[in-house]
Formats: sequence, structure tokens, C-alpha cells
Amino acid sequence: MNEEKPEGSIRADGTPTSDVWVLDVGGSHATAASVSLSESSGSVTASDTEALDPSLSADALLDAFAAPALRLRSASEGDSARPDRWVVAMPGPFDYECGIGIFEAVGKFDSLRGVSIRSGLASRLDVDASRIHFVNDAVAYALGEWAFGSATRAERHVCITLGTGIGSAFLDRGLVVDEGSEVPPNGWAYLLESDGRPLEDVVSTRAIVRHFSQRTGRVQTVKEIAETARIGDPDASAVLDQAMFALGVTLAPWLTSFAATRLTVGGSMVRSWPVLVRGLTDGLAHGGVPTDLEVLPSALLDAAPVLGAAFWLNSHEQSPNSQSPNSLRSDNR
Repeated sequence: MNEEKPEGSIRADGTPTSDVWVLDVGGSHATAASVSLSESSGSVTASDTEALDPSLSADALLDAFAAPALRLRSASEGDSARPDRWVVAMPGPFDYECGIGIFEAVGKFDSLRGVSIRSGLASRLDVDASRIHFVNDAVAYALGEWAFGSATRAERHVCITLGTGIGSAFLDRGLVVDEGSEVPPNGWAYLLESDGRPLEDVVSTRAIVRHFSQRTGRVQTVKEIAETARIGDPDASAVLDQAMFALGVTLAPWLTSFAATRLTVGGSMVRSWPVLVRGLTDGLAHGGVPTDLEVLPSALLDAAPVLGAAFWLNSHEQSPNSQSPNSLRSDNR
């Protein structure tokens, strides 16, 4: 079988580049983007976003996933360098090899359980299904931050994303570690518990909104709670501190067993980092994490999963015999 090589071009300075189309699907949005990559840098050259209602029917959701991609493709008509392959960053649980939803008991995309997202997107985008690839969204986020979010690439990098749920990825020199005793099962932090409760019942947007409402009788978004905490509201500060402290304590043994050198926190909640970091670092310290661990907020924010997905696809195509289409795995476990 002939191997397909990544499409690309040469920059004026002689640096080879590769062009990739990315679809980043979250619990509240789908973003399509074109990405230009070189070995050491990446940039989003164009993007388009569609709001999502995760409770819609399967067909309606697939239409919404495809909508920004179709608009982006229409805007690029006539561009001879445009890529014809896609990588889709999807939240789990998901069958990334087959492109089929496994969503169950996660509070979103119930209608996509057992549905072939690959076939649905291929028909809507009028592309061959073999040209649509899938990667876990937290893995994509972590790879984006690892490859492009800092001046140095950490040897042992853990990335946690906070939003409607908790995403996670453990990277050994840029390779995913999702097996072995040093990481949670599958590398999934959302499976962990805090004081006998699922971690997502303690640290997620819905959990924080619920706890704040129970404490104050007021219903506010996490963004509003964070803004209230910034101006000194003790209830808002306490709710955020408690959630992030629990996250730190729960992650601590895994960060230690993995010998993490950097922890990056991303996702929609990280925009409130100044009122989150104290509780998190207190929890990490309480859990016994070494003091030399770097703890950083996402540098790339929404661009992280887009750049990371493109980086993953290029790396995967250059290593066609990698163990899994969902991750470039490390053998150092």
C-alpha cells in the first residue's frame, strides 16, 4: 500500500512546512481551522467556530460539527495549497481508531453513542473517510502546549483541561503515556475520585456552579464566580479554593509517580487562573508534590488543541507504525 505523505511547502527561509485542516469539537463549540506547521513552530492561518448544543440529535450535531469546516473551506476556494485531510480532536469516551462515539454518562453527546462520526463528517464534507483522523482533545491540547506553548519542551509533561469535564494527558518527551502504574487508567484523570466522589463532581464548571449555588443561593457562571472572587467575595473564593485544592490533592500522587517536571492547566476555566492557582498549588503541596514542579496556565488557550491536533497528525503520518491512531505512545513506561 502506498503511504500518503503530508502535504506541505517551503517557507522563504527554507523551512519545510505542512498544512493541516483541524476540527476541534468541545462540549459547547466546534472550531475548524487551517494550520501551518514547521518542526518548531505552528500557526493558525484561518478559523471558524460554531456554537453547539450537546443535547441535539445525532444528525443535528453532525451538521453543526461540519458547519464551520464548510465555511472555512468555502472561504479558501482557489487556494491551491489547501490541504485535503482532516484531523478531528474529540472528547472521550470515543473510539478514535474507528471514529465512533462511545459517549455514556458524561452529560453530553448522548445521541452520538454508537454513531460513526467519521462517516457522518465524510459525507457532509465530501471527502474520503480515510482522510479523516481522530485524536483525543486533551491529548491534542497537551501536545499543542508541549510543542509550541513554551520556549522549552518539558521531558515529563502533564496537561489538565478544566471545563464541562476534566481532560488529561501524560507526555514523556512528547509521547503519550496511557498505560502502566505511573498514570491513571488510560491516562484519564476524570476517572479519579476525591473523597469518594468522582473528581468531575468536585472540579468542573457544573460542579462549581452547583456548589456556589448551594452555598449562597445565587446561580452564576464560573466566569461570574471568578470575577466575584477577584473583588474579594469570600464565598466565591472559598468555592474555587476548595475545588482546586481537591484537584491538587487528587493529582498529586500521579504527578509524583509519573515524575512530572511540568503541569499545564488549560481549558475554559483557565482564563480565571489568578483565582484558581492558590487552591491548586496548596493542594499539590498538601499531596506531597516536589516543589520544583513547574505549574503553568495554558499559554495558547483555544489554539492549543488546534495546533496540537495538527502536530499529532503530522507525527502520526511520519510514524505510520505507531501503536495507536489515537496516540504516539512512549515505550518508556
